[in-house]
Amino acid sequence: MSGPTPCTRPVLGCHLSIGRGLTVAVDEAQDLGNNALQVFTHNVSAWRMKPIASERAAGFVKHRSDSTVELLVVHTMYLLNLASPRKDLWLKSTDALIEEIRRAGQLGAEVVVTHLGAHVGSGPKKGLERIIRALDSVRASGVFGEAEPMRLLLENTAGSGTTIGRSFQELAAILAGLDDDERFAVCLDSAHAFAAGYDLRTEGSVDGTLGAFDEAIGVGRLGLIHLNDSKYACGTHRDRHEHIGFGEIGREGLGALARRACAMRVPVILETPKTIDGREDADRMNLATVRGLLGPRNDEEGT
Repeated sequence: MSGPTPCTRPVLGCHLSIGRGLTVAVDEAQDLGNNALQVFTHNVSAWRMKPIASERAAGFVKHRSDSTVELLVVHTMYLLNLASPRKDLWLKSTDALIEEIRRAGQLGAEVVVTHLGAHVGSGPKKGLERIIRALDSVRASGVFGEAEPMRLLLENTAGSGTTIGRSFQELAAILAGLDDDERFAVCLDSAHAFAAGYDLRTEGSVDGTLGAFDEAIGVGRLGLIHLNDSKYACGTHRDRHEHIGFGEIGREGLGALARRACAMRVPVILETPKTIDGREDADRMNLATVRGLLGPRNDEEGT
């Protein structure tokens, strides 16, 4: 990896609520100066997903096409467990993931991000096998469609409990076992990677971690970065996001990771806390910090 350079044309955004409506989330992304947006499409604490009416979906697609939002990311619910040894929960999770992707397709999303789940004591090997079967079932369902460029990204975890995806090797094993190489890639969450033991505090450690990712998976399969600072220290397996530069990773490492992402044309989404010191402008503050860390911006093509 080369040293830090000014970043041109970053694809940058944050996770925003759809509580006031899908189109309002697009408007908020524009107001923040973002060209990327991540959303949930429903209440992620419940299995039930209220259908998205076709006219509502069409209105959203049109509204987004007239906006600055170039990339739409849909994050799946937290209830999914594709590694579950319980057949009923495994089937329910697989079906729910198919529905999540279908809904994302209605909205014209380019990316869906999902957590993988936990083996719940049945062992990592069995958990990995169940995840691969689930993802192959999703692909075989035809939900992706033939013409859509949507990709499903597997998110790494902090490694708490029996969760799958704590190491690059586990993610690589899943990708290697799938029938389709085109639809599946990885979302790298910086806070999760740090908590799992991958150091990201300095430019050198960022390059080392990305080198380990490239060796295990290949940087061509890095589809998105969730850029978050970590409340807890490296290797603690504790997942708690912090404001950019306020946590254990710090500005140097997160700035280096953001610049590497931009150089590789990998989009960056922030999932940092929504308030700071009682104020509700934390997104604006964190985005400003990241833009400062990216360096002077030049919007001219090729410069």
